[in-house]
Amino acid sequence: MPRTLLGLLLSLPPAFLGCRQDMFNQPKVKPLAASDFYDDGAGARPSVPGTVARGELRADRAFYAGLGPDGRFIDRLPLPLDRALLLRGRERFDIFCSPCHGRLGDGKGMIVQRGFKAPPSYHIDRLRREPLGYFFDVTTNGFGQMSGYAAQVPPRDRWAIAAYIRALQLSQHAPAGALPERDRRALEAAPGEGR
Repeated sequence: MPRTLLGLLLSLPPAFLGCRQDMFNQPKVKPLAASDFYDDGAGARPSVPGTVARGELRADRAFYAGLGPDGRFIDRLPLPLDRALLLRGRERFDIFCSPCHGRLGDGKGMIVQRGFKAPPSYHIDRLRREPLGYFFDVTTNGFGQMSGYAAQVPPRDRWAIAAYIRALQLSQHAPAGALPERDRRALEAAPGEGR
């Protein structure tokens, strides 16, 4: 009896392996491999002209490019501004932007402290006048020595970063008239301040 059982056990694995090999080695075209099935000899097929892959339609130019109908950068957020968006913008800014731009947006990040060229401060007049879409565009496509972050940061997060940059700018340059009455009085009462 033990010999019969041993023989049966030894014959089963090849039977299962044969089944797997037929399915494993089935005819198929590997990506970018040559194929004699099509006249052009390519196995990969080009996209049908005029089609857009699911999830890749970028019809909203304001959201995906930061541009208005006139082709200029927009100066409004194309999504609702709330605390969660600003917190997300701060988090993404700290991860992707602060190594060069610094946590305050002053252009004194850790990379700059180690000898790399400093980016401009967000607090200079030229950048304070730029519309919000400009910061979205620079984050998307890069500018000067800065590479674009479109591959690493999704559009919603790029808008969150742009909103946070604007908040950083306002934190250093808020007009006194925009402050609540209590804060204006405290500013006026502070020695050497507001004069």
